[in-house]
Amino acid sequence: MRSLVFEEFGEPREVLGLQETDEPSPAAGQVLVRMLASPINPSDLLTIRGGYNTLPSLPATPGFEGVGIVESGSGLFGGYLKGKRVAVLNGETGNWRDKTVIPARQAVPLPSGLSVEQAAMFFVNPATAFAMTRQVLAVPANEWLLQTAAGSAVGRMIIRLGQRFGFRTISIVRREQQAEELRQLGTTAAIAFDADREEASKLVEMVNTLTNNQGVRFAIDPIGGKTGSAVASCLAPAARMLLCGTLSDAPISFHPRTIITPSASIEGFGLANWMQSLSLLAKIRLMKQIAKLIQDGTLDSNVERTFSLEEISDAVALAEAQGRSGKVLLKINDA
Repeated sequence: MRSLVFEEFGEPREVLGLQETDEPSPAAGQVLVRMLASPINPSDLLTIRGGYNTLPSLPATPGFEGVGIVESGSGLFGGYLKGKRVAVLNGETGNWRDKTVIPARQAVPLPSGLSVEQAAMFFVNPATAFAMTRQVLAVPANEWLLQTAAGSAVGRMIIRLGQRFGFRTISIVRREQQAEELRQLGTTAAIAFDADREEASKLVEMVNTLTNNQGVRFAIDPIGGKTGSAVASCLAPAARMLLCGTLSDAPISFHPRTIITPSASIEGFGLANWMQSLSLLAKIRLMKQIAKLIQDGTLDSNVERTFSLEEISDAVALAEAQGRSGKVLLKINDA
């Protein structure tokens, strides 16, 4: 059985290698899944680099999400899943391998109408975009939501969610060309702002112009650093800002009065922790909502290119390249 394995933390192209490994056996409460496809997400690459507080034991196989077919399992639910195509949510054994084992509760049956590509990317980006905007912030219709790194897959989904549910989006990107792309996509407003070269006051001025000097009540920032700090200065009274990433790998810094004066709040959001807070019924309801929004195009994902496991070096290089319009996908087995 083929598995992509890293035996030390480091640059993915240097430490990842394809190995022959033993086929895993499901324990009680687990299912064995034959993997079909898995995307390369930033979280996968950051794990390989050793960038999280909690890291896997080495050697390890990456791949947090994907799609596969359940071959066997124990218990009533495991038996029910046998033969079904499922979204594979895997934070332990990794999905970049021919077969993997996961707890049965982490195998989510998928609608037959989803393509393999969309099924492989069912969870991380769509669930993150939906959860932040519709569940955690619950942005009302006609309200402004400001988001940074808006050209990302999640950012584009948030723009489409705004169109679908009637809230207005201010999308922040670094280059004017990206801003124009997002205007074409349908964001209410797009701002080109580079926090490394421009003062935070410029962003505040542009946001105030759009909002009649009211600021924004809702904001999402996956960058941190100078960009996140600038966004904090754009918050309206009683505003809420979610921090959901560390793309800049730098701390946010601002004067306490920046959020004390408007009584604004800044919160952290991590999808895995948020999902753990949901009941089983709430999770099932969430998955049904996401599936419908993928099928109607609101939460679908573009695929830049598909690679085999043997082509992992080229796949990682493209996944980290600037200017991509879609996800890089690993095709593991035929359906």
